[in-house]
Amino acid sequence: MRHLFARHAARLKRAGLATAVLAATALGAAVLPGAAHAADTPLRDLASTKGIYVGNAVAGGKLSGTAQYAAIAGTQFSSLTPENAMKWGSVEANRGTFNWAEADQIVAFAQAHNQQVRGHTLVWHSQNPSWLTNGNFGATELSGILQQHIATEAGRYQGKIYAWDVLNELFNEDGTYRTSLWYNTLGTGFIANSLAWAHQADPAAKLYINDYNVEGLGAKSDALYNLVKSLKAQGAPIDGVGLQAHFILGQVPSTLQANIQRFADLGVDVAVTELDIRMQTPSTAAKLTQQGADYTTVVKACLAVTRCKGITGWDISDADSWVPSVFSGYGAATLYDESYQPKPAYQAVATALGGSTSTASPSPSASASASPSPSPTATATSTPTGGSGCTAAYSVSNQWNTGFSGAVQVSCPAGASLASWKVGWDFGAGQQLTQAWNATCTQSGVHVTCTNATWNGAVPAGGSASFGFNANWAGSNPVPVVTLG
Repeated sequence: MRHLFARHAARLKRAGLATAVLAATALGAAVLPGAAHAADTPLRDLASTKGIYVGNAVAGGKLSGTAQYAAIAGTQFSSLTPENAMKWGSVEANRGTFNWAEADQIVAFAQAHNQQVRGHTLVWHSQNPSWLTNGNFGATELSGILQQHIATEAGRYQGKIYAWDVLNELFNEDGTYRTSLWYNTLGTGFIANSLAWAHQADPAAKLYINDYNVEGLGAKSDALYNLVKSLKAQGAPIDGVGLQAHFILGQVPSTLQANIQRFADLGVDVAVTELDIRMQTPSTAAKLTQQGADYTTVVKACLAVTRCKGITGWDISDADSWVPSVFSGYGAATLYDESYQPKPAYQAVATALGGSTSTASPSPSASASASPSPSPTATATSTPTGGSGCTAAYSVSNQWNTGFSGAVQVSCPAGASLASWKVGWDFGAGQQLTQAWNATCTQSGVHVTCTNATWNGAVPAGGSASFGFNANWAGSNPVPVVTLG
């Protein structure tokens, strides 16, 4: 969960999950000596050979606004979780009025990249709209509101969601139920009811209960275990448990695998849903090595239990991570650094999934031998006819043995703007477009034409819009001249 509130951080600190003792310095843009290159095979493909998925949490604005972010999200992961776009406060800020724009965008991106979507989350104590939290609703009305919301949201995405985190963070650290709008008004009955309503709205989706600090054996995980056991006995539609796995460096529970196994033995699936491993900053080579070992421990624990279905990270890179804003003095928690370069943790995950590493890799820092023509990070810019001053810049962000990820950014200076745009170029070395996101792209012969998506056609003065694509290449991959019309 991308926890946005200081009070939540305080709860985790009281639970012994954050003890800052070093001076806080953000991990810089420079890559530490010996930093890992990405594996030749994307993580999603490695994970598939092991029978699990590997995912990450994403934000719609970054998918459409940050080319490297979108390229990594689209190529490395087989599952996406909306960070905030499906939460109650995002989709129903006003009662009965729904905003699906960002959620729809993420689902469309996933579909375009042959990815599954993990719905997150239908029932939570946090990030609810004020009309709901301050409504003073009685039990009957509140139950009706909850049922309607679940039916509307899960129903909208029926058949498009692999699994829903139906219920999120139900327990206190001692295993008692968390005080919340739902528990205070409805008692524990809302739990089974929410699962039943979600199943009615989306019968094919797997239904999960998700929580943090339940990864190892203990009072809180015992409470979740007993709840799932009780729900199974009642015949409630519970398919799995989500272990958030927001860890501190060197503190992955030694009982993680045993805990996953005991839930599996209840007859439910298990997923690691929000994995990150934070460290006290500044980062050092030793800390990054330990972080890689910790990520390896998590991957191996999941692989050891048949019903562990997958692992989802929380945030693409350290530049996107929620950690520094909540845990003072901590950061560097993800697989990629602030410059979207893969860290030793990435290499560790790839290796744990059976992969290997080399310098000829889908990394922005791929070696020159993998691209004998212009550098993968070279940029070509052109000004469209008509003199508006707006430009289109083409770059290659990731390149590997047989393919690459690229991006184009359309930018307008002060005093110029676009209501819509179309970008074109010729692939001069036989490259073939395979997919695109945040634009509609076609290739005829060598010529590629891309037009804006419905949500990013307007480029304001001083603003920009971007899209990404994947393509195949062989031999050379020269940067083309792009035109903007």
